[in-house]
Amino acid sequence: MTSIDPRAIVDPSAQLADGVTVGPWSIIGPDVVIGEETHIASHVVIKGPTRIGKRNRIYQFSSIGEDTPDLKYKGEATRLVIGDDNVIREGVTIHRGTVQDRAETTLGNHNLIMAYAHVGHDSVIGNHCILVNNTALAGHVHVGDWAILSGYTLVHQYCHIGAHAFSGMGTAIGKDVPAFVTVFGNPAEARSMNFEGMKRRGFSSEAMQALRRAYKTVYRQGLTVEEALYELDEAAKQFSEVALFRDSIQASNRGITR
Repeated sequence: MTSIDPRAIVDPSAQLADGVTVGPWSIIGPDVVIGEETHIASHVVIKGPTRIGKRNRIYQFSSIGEDTPDLKYKGEATRLVIGDDNVIREGVTIHRGTVQDRAETTLGNHNLIMAYAHVGHDSVIGNHCILVNNTALAGHVHVGDWAILSGYTLVHQYCHIGAHAFSGMGTAIGKDVPAFVTVFGNPAEARSMNFEGMKRRGFSSEAMQALRRAYKTVYRQGLTVEEALYELDEAAKQFSEVALFRDSIQASNRGITR
């Protein structure tokens, strides 16, 4: 059963499914759709057009679906789409898109967005990602599945963070981070691969050894990117993990963090 605190303000056109709860002093505007069993705490502001899926938890003082401050935004009806089973902690800001790009900011499923993190316009976050406190994504950033961005990580616009990548605390990312790669520093530098994360997710020792060799090919042998990618072809045929690493490098438009 839907439960709306009498001190909350919910636009009559907003669509709240069964089991949604809305805490006191929260404001839900027009053109907002919220799925089953999603919990909205107190003092949350949600603006539309925004679509929020099932079983999400949005904590106090978050601002969800606000207009982007990007100067090219002129009030167009862009969207925010949030999937299922996400946890959005205190003070998080997530902006809608711009028509110059996707016109949509997208957050997948099972993500943890920790306190005071920011997700900029037209960004895409996959599934099972963690953005630790005060991480900030500029506009047009893409974050692959299972990536973890530690506290105070800053990501420049248009950067792509590959699946299973990891950033250390206070990292400033200005180029693409390939899948599985661990980066630290300001500016970010590649240090290794996220082997601890792979162990926790059940990657085989053979796959991790293949990735270790692939990392050395790209980062330790003094090859150009093109030469390194050629060297990875055979391993990529044997291991899908190496193929994912290779493909994330091939897809880079900004150049990879070295």
